[in-house]
Amino acid sequence: METPSARKAPSGRYQVILVSVLCLNFGILFFDRNALNFLMPFVQPELGLSFTQVGLLGSALSFTWALASIFVSWLSDKLGRRKIIIVVSTLVFAACSVVSGLASSFLMLLGARLVMGLSEGGVMPISHALVSDAVAPERRGLAMGVAQNLGSSILGSTVAPLVLVPVALAWGWRHAFFLAAAPAFLSALLVMLLVVEQPPPRRAASEAAGGRAPLLSVLRERNVVVCAILSVLLVSYLVVCWAFMPLILVQMRGYSAQTAGQLMAILGVASALSSFLVPGLSDYFGRRPVIFPMVFLGVILPLGALYFAGPVWVMMAIFFAGWMFNGTFPMFMATIPAETVGPWRAASAMGFVMAIGEILGGVLAPSIAGGLSDRFGLAAPLWMLFGLAIAAGTVAIFLKETAPRLTAGRPSAVE
Repeated sequence: METPSARKAPSGRYQVILVSVLCLNFGILFFDRNALNFLMPFVQPELGLSFTQVGLLGSALSFTWALASIFVSWLSDKLGRRKIIIVVSTLVFAACSVVSGLASSFLMLLGARLVMGLSEGGVMPISHALVSDAVAPERRGLAMGVAQNLGSSILGSTVAPLVLVPVALAWGWRHAFFLAAAPAFLSALLVMLLVVEQPPPRRAASEAAGGRAPLLSVLRERNVVVCAILSVLLVSYLVVCWAFMPLILVQMRGYSAQTAGQLMAILGVASALSSFLVPGLSDYFGRRPVIFPMVFLGVILPLGALYFAGPVWVMMAIFFAGWMFNGTFPMFMATIPAETVGPWRAASAMGFVMAIGEILGGVLAPSIAGGLSDRFGLAAPLWMLFGLAIAAGTVAIFLKETAPRLTAGRPSAVE
């Protein structure tokens, strides 16, 4: 049976190309996903949306994203056709952005978000599986951090509000959605031309003899379960912040739409920096010692949004510091699950962790936050963010170390 070590390692040049292309593609994906959040101050009054409906739009995408994370990841492990799935998904979510710009009602916008989630959900676990197969283990954390966080931070969190809000102010929010769709067509072409389709490693004979389904086997791993719980808590944090922070800044704190867009863009800068810093530190110091303190930084942002009343530049610094925990996402969503299970189960493990986060966090959290906002005001989502950060830091204590630098010479955690 073929094993990962038996296969010829890709060249260093190809590893850089692969990570760069997947990083760009996921950044464009998040540009489209986040567009509605940044444009919500324009969309909500024109379509007459309640806060509950705002939350449901976020929940809808997260629900179908989760379904796709599980099914598409399993399908890619089974068929070994990863590149074509990413290409088709990229084209479909671009079309959904166009439909969002044409929406004339809540239901039409809801339908576009449901289909967008289906197209986007499988992209990241498949991308991480490609990176895990191609990149040397001692650089795996950094490579996965760049693939997941760098492009999504720069394009989806920094560039998106700085571009889409001015376009909406000048020409309307519908044209901003049309603009968001355009880069995806170029990205799909780059994936088709530059990513080399390689069959994933086949399972070892001992694994094949076990007879367990991939999903059931990954559920037996403590790290996978702990990472799934972290995913629920921190995905909840992200989607609630994305869905409600622009409204909080404009309607509760009194910032202009342009200033609110600049504050939201700071989150992308923090996430881009943390995509290098946090996973890179974990390659050297270990996964657990880095994740544990970093997630507690998430308490800074909601407290600042609630209580700080000083200069905008100081608020930007608060947003920057509070969002640095974002660098932990590729670690608990991809690196740790991939290092815990065999490569033949990597996409299934990562897809499960991402799907659970999207279902229990991404689906339920924004709906709960919307209902609480309708009843108690826009301060309610901020207190949710505070509690979620505290809970995530507590759960991170239970992770088992997987960094190759620290586990070299120990019995493998992979069955």
